[in-house]
Amino acid sequence: MPLTIPISSMQARVSELRAEFQCSSGVTHLVSKYHTAPIKIAKVFPLGGPAGVIVMDVSPGLLAGDRYELEWKIGPNAHVYMTNQSFTKVHPCGDPVRGGSSIVQKFQLQQGAVVESMPEPIMLYKDAAFVNETEVQLSSGSVWMQAEIVCPGRTLRGERFQYRSYRNRLRVRHEGELIYAQNGLIEPGKQLLTAPGCLGGMTHTGVLYAFSDAITSRHVEAVRNAIAALPQREGQPVLAGVTATHKFGIAVMTAGMAAWPLQEVLAEAWQTLRRVLLHQAPLQFHK
Repeated sequence: MPLTIPISSMQARVSELRAEFQCSSGVTHLVSKYHTAPIKIAKVFPLGGPAGVIVMDVSPGLLAGDRYELEWKIGPNAHVYMTNQSFTKVHPCGDPVRGGSSIVQKFQLQQGAVVESMPEPIMLYKDAAFVNETEVQLSSGSVWMQAEIVCPGRTLRGERFQYRSYRNRLRVRHEGELIYAQNGLIEPGKQLLTAPGCLGGMTHTGVLYAFSDAITSRHVEAVRNAIAALPQREGQPVLAGVTATHKFGIAVMTAGMAAWPLQEVLAEAWQTLRRVLLHQAPLQFHK
């Protein structure tokens, strides 16, 4: 008879991924990497100068007590586009002693470096507890962009805001100066997320951040106009807003009833920034 091990009883893991990229003759190369299971860089793809990176997770997802630590070092004028294979699946946290799961990412960008981090959405299963923490160190002329979409559960299975908690922390520094700090906490069991002024009738949320000392109000307006020109999808209402941050940044925030309409909005914002900020054509990259 085969042995079945419940997910909640599997051993927790601390998994690491470290990678460094350098630019030579206008082409970005992966010059060093280190990883421990279950995460790794599946492959690096040449994108006509920039390097495309897919992060692979060979496990069922983040289990109770798991911690993923990722560190990215991007050398002068190097350009990296990164994504992952599928949704980040956060499983139930059945054991309060071991706690939830977490991902901690650190980005260090040297002068003129560019990072476009566009992962698939985060799926918070029933009873999941998850901490998502990001630290960014920018240098003069560097650009960091990252998208994030959060799903309230497997809605087709009846899960909707049944996870325990979701904490999101972001710190961005430019030449050592803290220019942006965000620390959000969602606890559906303690908060009225469906109240007016909160999420109302929406279930999914998304955000795209872009930070660079080259960002001006012109870039904010370009993104705002691009999103406003998107067609409305019947039966899929989407709320979206674009704002400048306190210094050197743009935040695009969205809410809707499914992940894919938010992906469409954030992709339009991202491709617009590629055009007006990076002066590059839309990226065509298929996993």
